[in-house]
Amino acid sequence: MKKFTLLLACLLSLSAWAQPGMPPQPENVILLQRASFNIVYGGPTRAEGRSYNFTPVFFIYPDGKLDKSGAEKLLADMDIQHLLDANYGTAIVINPTGDKYDAKADYVVFEQLFNMFRGPGNLKVVGLGTGATFVNQVIAPQAGGQIAGILSVDGKAGKSVDAAGVPAYVAGKTAAKVAKPYQKAIAAHADEPLLKVVVNPASAPLKEIFADAWKQVLGCNYRYNNYRHTHYEGAKLGEYGSYELEPYLDCEALGIKRLIVEQPTGKDTRWLWYEYWPEELLAGAPEHSVPVMVLLHGNMNDPRTQAETSGFIQVAAEDRFFVVEMEWQGTPNYQAMGHDGIETVLYQLFAKYPQLDPSRVYAEGLSAGSMTATALGIKKSHIFAAVGGHSGGLFDRPAPGPFPSFGPIWAEATQKRGAVEMPYCSVLGTADNVVPYIKPDNWKGNGYLNAWNAYQQMNGMEVVRELDFSVDPVFAQKLQDRETIVTNKGDGIVVETGQLYKGNVPLIKIVAVMDYGHWNFQPTARIMWDFFKHYRRDPETKKLIYLREM
Repeated sequence: MKKFTLLLACLLSLSAWAQPGMPPQPENVILLQRASFNIVYGGPTRAEGRSYNFTPVFFIYPDGKLDKSGAEKLLADMDIQHLLDANYGTAIVINPTGDKYDAKADYVVFEQLFNMFRGPGNLKVVGLGTGATFVNQVIAPQAGGQIAGILSVDGKAGKSVDAAGVPAYVAGKTAAKVAKPYQKAIAAHADEPLLKVVVNPASAPLKEIFADAWKQVLGCNYRYNNYRHTHYEGAKLGEYGSYELEPYLDCEALGIKRLIVEQPTGKDTRWLWYEYWPEELLAGAPEHSVPVMVLLHGNMNDPRTQAETSGFIQVAAEDRFFVVEMEWQGTPNYQAMGHDGIETVLYQLFAKYPQLDPSRVYAEGLSAGSMTATALGIKKSHIFAAVGGHSGGLFDRPAPGPFPSFGPIWAEATQKRGAVEMPYCSVLGTADNVVPYIKPDNWKGNGYLNAWNAYQQMNGMEVVRELDFSVDPVFAQKLQDRETIVTNKGDGIVVETGQLYKGNVPLIKIVAVMDYGHWNFQPTARIMWDFFKHYRRDPETKKLIYLREM
């Protein structure tokens, strides 16, 4: 859920660069070019293409000063416009401040632009000739950990690269020499496959080099920084350490087929959802053999948000299951589904695709989508085998918009207590300022505690109403299977986990991403799925089935 789409608003303002309150365009920014269609807050202008989450921003440093027509020709030679259109992208051609690049003055401009874009999470830096030399010798050593990818063509080598490493595509006659500092920097990060360096010494038109760089490096990942803040609050260069590196969704490379479904629901209304199929399962699979994962985006997010940023499509590609993300809350273009609409769409999918398994249906969401998934597990317990969410629980009091409140959900959980069991996985960031995590001074009525209590109540478990941080400084209650996971993301983001049992069955899993803000942390998709996949719901009796070994 985004209270404000700060990054998006900044991108739109930068396209004109003359809006009230915006700093003046730096004189050496000779051309800014972006996607040829508008972005509408609260939903896409078109169902095709990608979401505006982590749209790529290209800082392009040419081989010497260009005028506007020269910058336009450069972008045409790169054949970049179709990528901007498909990805809501922005490209900026940046001249040197003087007759040639100056290490100090031009880095100041780089920092200024970076900060004006509020710390762009998908920044690609392109250097050509002397521009490549500036990138290799000045930008890569100082800011590589905040850059999602570098394309260096025909430049001179630098002496070092930021110790965090940066994905790079190095082209031209000097490519092997230029690549060495990039390769040395990533050698210490062998556990991060997205950190790679591709060397291309062949001579080729810029269009071909750029297309190959996008395919092999630039289009494979984005940088993302949610450490000690939430990304859309903005960040200055170097403010929060190295940015985590995450995969930029490539369905084709994963063997995933995306289908866009727009279904009329009335004279002037329609529903929208996206289906993500491992291709061989769409073509044909045994009846009732394919699990179903429902993704629910956050408040006013683009309806592709969870598919593109949660990590679940990558997990589906590995474990081969079906994913559907629904526009569930409504936009200017599509009707809200609500809880009943989500249920209706699922039954339509079962009827259309006999390979789907009605006993293995799961739901997960972000923020408001997490709150909705939390509510669905109790209100629609006959459909789902397990539910969970990231960065959302249950508000203590009724709130405007698509936010289920604790009272009605608690009442339904109480009516079903002991008769219905539903596994629940709660994932959160402990530095979330939008939906704050439990602390000694705020845990009473906290949204996460409300959600845990609601599932403890329905599952017939002990309801832990009083928290004690002396028992566990992270969870303030005793959890079993406590585990600390140090990830390879950012500067080593830490995840704490534990479970609550009913008898011998773990029914509640809590996952805390330490010092993390309000958003998905992609590695937790695998943690959540590995919890979900142990559960089925009997289609006839609606009873929960726990499969200990999977």
